[in-house]
Amino acid sequence: MSETTARTLHTIRFPGESAQYRAARDNLLQAEMALRRQIEAVAAQRRALPPGGLVPQDYVFEGEAGPVKLSELFGDKDVLLLYGFMLGPEMAQACPSCTSIIDALDGEMKHIRQRAAIAIVARSPLPRLAAHARDRGWRDTRLLSSAGNSFQRDYHAEDDQGRQRPTMNVFRRKDGEIRHAWATELDFVPPDPGEDPRNVDLIWPLWGVLDMSPEGRGAEFRPQLRYD
Repeated sequence: MSETTARTLHTIRFPGESAQYRAARDNLLQAEMALRRQIEAVAAQRRALPPGGLVPQDYVFEGEAGPVKLSELFGDKDVLLLYGFMLGPEMAQACPSCTSIIDALDGEMKHIRQRAAIAIVARSPLPRLAAHARDRGWRDTRLLSSAGNSFQRDYHAEDDQGRQRPTMNVFRRKDGEIRHAWATELDFVPPDPGEDPRNVDLIWPLWGVLDMSPEGRGAEFRPQLRYD
């Protein structure tokens, strides 16, 4: 990048910064601008996907107010997001990483619901999921149990051995039909060398915040259910 280009990016300067810092920061800013364009390009490509497959059945979940069909989860919206929460019947405790995600999203639920319906789905019975939600202080997250249906298996939030996967599935209702629109699939392909799979980073604020710090995510750090 030329000196002229660097000067024209913006004129804001921070106290005590050196010319060396500014040159490196401007190079990084160019990369950040390119990343912003790429993020929007990928989002546009996602929005332009052709219709996915028809939902094979109107799955019945156990909700906090009783049984509820998948078709009923949309409410007055045409888009439904269902996050596969890793709390299987054989698991000793809920997944700390999934818990970290919902810890953050719980405060955003009112905002998300202005545009789309959203809920989390776990294979364990609803009382167990609800107890975990109370322990975490979740107030606005809709809880669903798929203990009585094959939704998690059909939409790959659970594998053939019953292992749970962190998976966001998105559905769209249009012209009287409900179709699958998109799902997180990065967990199904190998990560780049030395990189975490990062399957659901799009909805996980923790890593976005830590990526801004000089020490980054760290090689060993993972969220925990308790730190005391």
